[in-house]
Amino acid sequence: MTQSPGTSRRTFLTAAAAGALGAGALAVAEGRAAAAAPADHPKTPAAATRLAPSRSVHIFYYPWYGSPVVNGSWRHWPQGGLTPPDRIGSDFYPAAGAYDSGDRAVVDRHMGWLAQAGTGVLVTSWWGQGGYEDQRVPLLLDAAAARGLKVAWHIEPYAGRTAQSVVDDIGYLIQRYGGHPAFYRDTAHGDRGAYYVFESLRIVDWTPLDQVADRAIVLAQTTDVSKVAHFGGMYTYDAIAAGNNPQWAGPAAYCRDHGMVWAPSIGPGYIDDRAVPGNTTPTLEREDGATYDLEWNNALSPANGGPPTWVSITSFNEWHEGSQIEPAASAPPTAQSYRTYSGAYGRTGAAAETAYLDRTAYWVARFEAARHR
Repeated sequence: MTQSPGTSRRTFLTAAAAGALGAGALAVAEGRAAAAAPADHPKTPAAATRLAPSRSVHIFYYPWYGSPVVNGSWRHWPQGGLTPPDRIGSDFYPAAGAYDSGDRAVVDRHMGWLAQAGTGVLVTSWWGQGGYEDQRVPLLLDAAAARGLKVAWHIEPYAGRTAQSVVDDIGYLIQRYGGHPAFYRDTAHGDRGAYYVFESLRIVDWTPLDQVADRAIVLAQTTDVSKVAHFGGMYTYDAIAAGNNPQWAGPAAYCRDHGMVWAPSIGPGYIDDRAVPGNTTPTLEREDGATYDLEWNNALSPANGGPPTWVSITSFNEWHEGSQIEPAASAPPTAQSYRTYSGAYGRTGAAAETAYLDRTAYWVARFEAARHR
């Protein structure tokens, strides 16, 4: 849907997804003991033993937040009719506070956390040429380059989006930012950039993508192989489906057979109750990290066609939907109730704030090992 500071952007979690959640929650509960603590699990990988950030692990990043300090007004944090900074449209509260995506110190800190997690490519939410998120790109690229990270693109369903406008957008992004050292290109796939198209099924005919096939890997958001003509890859975004016997072997095999990228999406959980009051979207509980472990296992499992080309993570900082791995405050404001990460992987208090960053680093290492067997 068209983005605005006061509306939710996710519309695809329908009654079908709600049905999937029941089985998914059961799978999480049954698999919790096994998934939450593998025998070789290092609770917190030592900094000296961390691998370099993986260019095969992509994470969805949202540069749409604003505050009076930088932007001149609050942006996105008031979602759900709330009043920042203490009351925000999220069931969790950021350890960095109700920040501004244009604050250099905040973005630098984000890049440090992404490097700590081992995620080498951030996929930035992008809502069209000249928009708020587009204006954040130069800062994002510079901060990413300083940490050895790369930036790819999540082309959202902005008003008037068409297949041809997406082709024009790709040309714009390459022309405007393609010379920056942080602009992601995959050397294993023709030195092409990556462009994820959210809700690609809104458009039936993607023939215009042929115009950029030599310089762009464009990924469709689907597992339906009949809907990917002219695309260079597939991803899923939805973390709820990833925890419920996702049956990814078919699309994974299709991508391998057709020289396409397979980038299934996994995440730690989902909750948007505060951002969308009165909604009926199902909640995917984190189960102290067991959900995240289960979804990583699903992505890497040979039974699901693993290991994939890339793993995409939903998300670094989609706070409205509670899918973030960005540190959440262990002692949030008391103006309203907030969840915390306490209990995740056996951690409590301030030590739990970075639990999902460190667990991501653990899984990135396992993924890299599987890829190179």
